[in-house]
Amino acid sequence: MASPPSLLPASAPSAGDGEEAHREAYEQLRQLVSTYPTVPSGLDTPYHRHPDGWYTFLPAMVSVMVAQRHFTARDTDIIITTFPKCGTTWLKALLFATVRRGRDGVDAALAQLGARNPHQLVSFLEIQVYVRDRVPDLSSLPAPRLLATHIPRPTLPASVAASGCKVVYMCRDPKDCLVSLWHFLNAQRPEPREDIGEDFRLFCDGVSLVGPYWDHVLAYWRWHVERPGQVLFMTYEELSADTLGQLRRLAEFVGRPFTDEERAARVDEAIVKACSVESLAGAEVNRSGTVELMEEPMRNAMFFRRGVVGDWPNYLSPEMARRIDEITESKFRGSGLVLPTMTINT
Repeated sequence: MASPPSLLPASAPSAGDGEEAHREAYEQLRQLVSTYPTVPSGLDTPYHRHPDGWYTFLPAMVSVMVAQRHFTARDTDIIITTFPKCGTTWLKALLFATVRRGRDGVDAALAQLGARNPHQLVSFLEIQVYVRDRVPDLSSLPAPRLLATHIPRPTLPASVAASGCKVVYMCRDPKDCLVSLWHFLNAQRPEPREDIGEDFRLFCDGVSLVGPYWDHVLAYWRWHVERPGQVLFMTYEELSADTLGQLRRLAEFVGRPFTDEERAARVDEAIVKACSVESLAGAEVNRSGTVELMEEPMRNAMFFRRGVVGDWPNYLSPEMARRIDEITESKFRGSGLVLPTMTINT
């Protein structure tokens, strides 16, 4: 059963007479990125090295470059930025319900979450918007526009920082992130890897989707430190430990705080319950539906596994965990960033 379509404009028209020029621009970029260094990924396509990160799909790298050139942010935009497998789906659901709740209550927003996967409600710039050789016209989307991306900070469209729009970044313990990423990639591999060892080695070397992980996280952390009014920095672990408190923090940041009346009516609690991993995973649309990413349908169920904190000991040896924590401590030293799940003394 296919899911309902994305909430992007149905036509998402290319800009006027420039369609052919856009196709040519995409083709030129495809030619360029095909010359970049590669590393085997176990997928049908290898990792490709962009100057600011690794990508497994050439079209995604091309789309990142197109978005960098053409996306014009507004000061009213709200953009989720994450490293892959750090709770993006969960964060999208929470943000959508919070921002889209209306004067008559939250029921309409929650109904949409019951009918659509969060990735259809908050689209990725690089794998849903700038695809199919298009430069879509996003001007008809009402404010605030909710969008998402995995793009590393150095490659983010310059208009995002310049506009002053709200950016919400969430990271996760790299050990749990690696395990979740391994499961996600294995679901797509022609021959799934039974052992996590090779993915562990590559991850530690910085080779992973939009990796290195540490560069990705640190760049957004530093941006948050410099501009805390524009960039909110969250962790998956904090959100898991105090979902209601972190939801209220998120709502305040994006300018949609819960009123006293809403708190009394437990609107915020209703959002937490409806957006839990268990609730989202149990929805029919997420059990049997699909969403189009990079022009290919992906099963919604792939975006929901366990969603717990501390799953890594089931897959990583103590030596592996220690190695990742040592890299984390070294990379983040002096930044002020300390993740809540380090297993070595920092």
